[in-house]
Amino acid sequence: MPFLDLAGKTFLVTGVANKKSVAWHVATGLVGEGARIILSVRDAEAEKAAAKLFPGVDAYTCDVEKEGEIASLPERIGKKHPILSGLVHSIAFADYSRGRRPFRETARKDFLQAMNIGMFSLVAMANACKNLFSRRASVVTISISHTSMASESYGYMAPVKAALDSSIAFLAKDFSAFSEVRFNSVNAGLLKTSASAGIPGYLDNYLFAEKATLRRRALETREVADLVLFLLSPRSSGINAQRHVIDAGMSVNFFDRDIVEKAIKLD
Repeated sequence: MPFLDLAGKTFLVTGVANKKSVAWHVATGLVGEGARIILSVRDAEAEKAAAKLFPGVDAYTCDVEKEGEIASLPERIGKKHPILSGLVHSIAFADYSRGRRPFRETARKDFLQAMNIGMFSLVAMANACKNLFSRRASVVTISISHTSMASESYGYMAPVKAALDSSIAFLAKDFSAFSEVRFNSVNAGLLKTSASAGIPGYLDNYLFAEKATLRRRALETREVADLVLFLLSPRSSGINAQRHVIDAGMSVNFFDRDIVEKAIKLD
């Protein structure tokens, strides 16, 4: 039996945008392990894009800003896929169209929209799919490595991700009343994705992060996906309600001698 034991199981994957996205790498990894994937996409346009990335794979439209679409998703999925072994939640959105702004100037509507899409969608989708989950299903959401660090460019999305991280404990506790469904987050360091490209100042932060990793090499999206696959698998059955930081050691290396010396010289 393959180590991950994912073959023949069905997983719902959200957030597949293109071949750079974490969700694409996860979905590809699941297929490689012999699992069956189904996709949840925002709209008809995204459905067409998903069909090109994964020909023949079932994709269901679900705009998570619309309660009715989330509510109807399980019925639509269940007609063909009555049992889900897991859910990959890889959805987030922030409106950076006005560029970098001080955190104190965050617009209420922008913050609430980001919270609705990036955090509450996990709660809503998990609750909606509860009757489709197998007894020992695994739910994994994608977060960031540092939510208490004031990254000026990332702005109000860090508090949204902090709320997302907190929600997994409550979901894990709730679901434990009637199942062994597990909830975990994968908290990734800076990645080279299409979504990150829209964050003001992200490239400079990414280049810094690459220098700050212990290996002097940036975190790869594939590495994040590999951790997700492990958490989806029965091999991680004892892990629940946890944050899993994956940043190639960056979080212990901010005072690296070379980085400090260069910063002092620039000052």
